[in-house]
Amino acid sequence: MTAAPRVALFATCFNDTVWPETPRATVTLLERLGVTVEFPMAQTCCGQMFTNTGYVDEAVPLVRSFVDVFGSYDAIVAPSGSCTGSVREQHRWIAERSGDSGLAREVEQLTPRVHELSEYLVDVLGVEDVGAYFPHRVTYHPTCHSLRMLHVGDRPLKLLRAVRGIDLVELPGANECCGFGGTFAMKNADVSVAMGSDKARHIRETEAEVVVAGDNSCLAHIGGLLDRSRSGVRSLHLAQILASTEEDPA
Repeated sequence: MTAAPRVALFATCFNDTVWPETPRATVTLLERLGVTVEFPMAQTCCGQMFTNTGYVDEAVPLVRSFVDVFGSYDAIVAPSGSCTGSVREQHRWIAERSGDSGLAREVEQLTPRVHELSEYLVDVLGVEDVGAYFPHRVTYHPTCHSLRMLHVGDRPLKLLRAVRGIDLVELPGANECCGFGGTFAMKNADVSVAMGSDKARHIRETEAEVVVAGDNSCLAHIGGLLDRSRSGVRSLHLAQILASTEEDPA
């Protein structure tokens, strides 16, 4: 008898700290689909904030920690295109740069098992209709890391189109960055706000009730601008919409 695959949730540090409802929704969704999910308590940051600001050496212990925590799992699922992109694209060269050949080898073996949520649902589980119900007008923003680094393509849209009751409307200029970009928003605040304001304007043009994305960091930026303009548009993570049912609505 074949043992069930061991699946771990990589919650990401910012979700765990600021938006815990997103990893909770991810577990609810996966368990509804028959997946047993484990949450390794020793998990921490992926190191992206160090790497993106030039502190690559400081990111090495976090790469090593990620390998130690998640190395025994068959699949690691994260509700974040940004953090998944960091693990799959940055960890490899961080490990190689460190000169630790053993770490580089472990990273090489582990990274193919790390999946962004929509990738795992569509590509690994082979599911597009997850049994969700969300009777609202929704528009989707593809975040930069999901779009350009992971190339998730239309996987999130396939999942959203299968949600019962949803009115999914196209977002003008969807492929344009929202302007958050992690530390970019702090170092280039004026440019960041200008880009985010354009994104918020396009969202309002759709007359959507909800804007959805696969990264809460981007949603925080967009949502803040929408709130300041008193648009009435909510921002929700993809996992929360997919976890929503008639009995337990988001």
